[in-house]
Amino acid sequence: MSGTPRRRLGTLIAAVVTAAAVLVPAASSTAAPAVPATPVIDGKRLQQARTALDKGDPALKKALKSLTTQADSWLDKGPWTVVDKPRPAPSGDPHDYLSQAPYYWASQPKTPENPWGCPYVQRDGERNPEVDTGTDRPDIGKVFNSTTTLSLAWYYTGQKKYAEQAAKVLRTWFVDPATRMNPNLNHGQFIPCKTDGRAIGIIDFSQQYSSVLDALAILDTGAPGWTKSDRDGMRTWNKDFLGWLVNSPFGKEESAAKNNHGTFMDLQVASLALATGDKALARKIVLDSRAKRIDPQIAADGRQPQELTRTRSWHYSTFDLVAYTRLAAIGKQVGVDLWAYQGPQGQSLFKAVDYLLPAATGAAAWPHPELEFYRYAASDIVHAAADAGDSKARAAVPLLQAPPGGDVWALRPAAEQLDSIAGQTLI
Repeated sequence: MSGTPRRRLGTLIAAVVTAAAVLVPAASSTAAPAVPATPVIDGKRLQQARTALDKGDPALKKALKSLTTQADSWLDKGPWTVVDKPRPAPSGDPHDYLSQAPYYWASQPKTPENPWGCPYVQRDGERNPEVDTGTDRPDIGKVFNSTTTLSLAWYYTGQKKYAEQAAKVLRTWFVDPATRMNPNLNHGQFIPCKTDGRAIGIIDFSQQYSSVLDALAILDTGAPGWTKSDRDGMRTWNKDFLGWLVNSPFGKEESAAKNNHGTFMDLQVASLALATGDKALARKIVLDSRAKRIDPQIAADGRQPQELTRTRSWHYSTFDLVAYTRLAAIGKQVGVDLWAYQGPQGQSLFKAVDYLLPAATGAAAWPHPELEFYRYAASDIVHAAADAGDSKARAAVPLLQAPPGGDVWALRPAAEQLDSIAGQTLI
């Protein structure tokens, strides 16, 4: 009989606890989302956007619809692997990456004696469709674009299908021993009958790989399907790739480039350094970019003279500033304000962005050669400058043209290449 009151007491306590669980939300439902250690995107801004979405922010919900629509299109595609190309790189190793120079064309008829139609000659800005067959370049663009979009879609929705697909794509291309890519670009942008690879082939990665580093940091916050083995494998790959970039002859040559190639190389090395724990190297790259890049590459009025010599001057002017604005975002994390820098003639990133504003807002035509003008190519860059404090850019934001996939800046606040040849090989 003495046990009966205790049983009744236990039943009463259980009932109270159950009622409390119904009335008080679980801690996990109110806890702030994790802040990703993203090397380029400000992780705190991602957290803030996620919190605002959870509270029903209507503008962010519209942006999220655009983002998830893009992510949904990747769910039934891939994964891709470097070993699937029909012929290996000149090294003979199918795990070595291979791409073909995009603006070089056969100058002779293709015959059994001259199957390539050599010699190849350059036609600047005219993209040879051959580069989309027989090499890894089309697939690596899909790897970059899909994993960036899918990881963000998972972070904002919590839907595991996005994380699991991103993990599968990354694991296949970079981690799985049977399908992984070797961490070098020895055979990027080869020219048939002329060279087995070129230093400028590094831009196949440098133009977008920092976005993959952001995607990895997002997945590292606890994405389903993203394992410790995946994280360790990617970290090893990134360290090895960084070593190749810094120490190889091609890497050193690309770092010496004086146009957009050099800017993107800085972005790639700095982002990899930050992602792999070498904050000192990341800071040095950003500091050096002031005199090494901004001073010679940007004129006092904001023009980028080397990019204006191209047949696609609008594209390359916006493209180079994608690298600069992302490098400035890295600088913010290592204590360097690249936006505030002014060169000896008053050169600055703000002036370079402001030079684009008349064309970016539709107020005036772009006064330089351009084979394919897409006004929205400048939209992310203007957003970045506005966020950094440029009042002219801030006033221009409402006048920008949204890219075809929708404006997702509020959910992905770091500039991406937005125009028609995004994800393709550039020189």
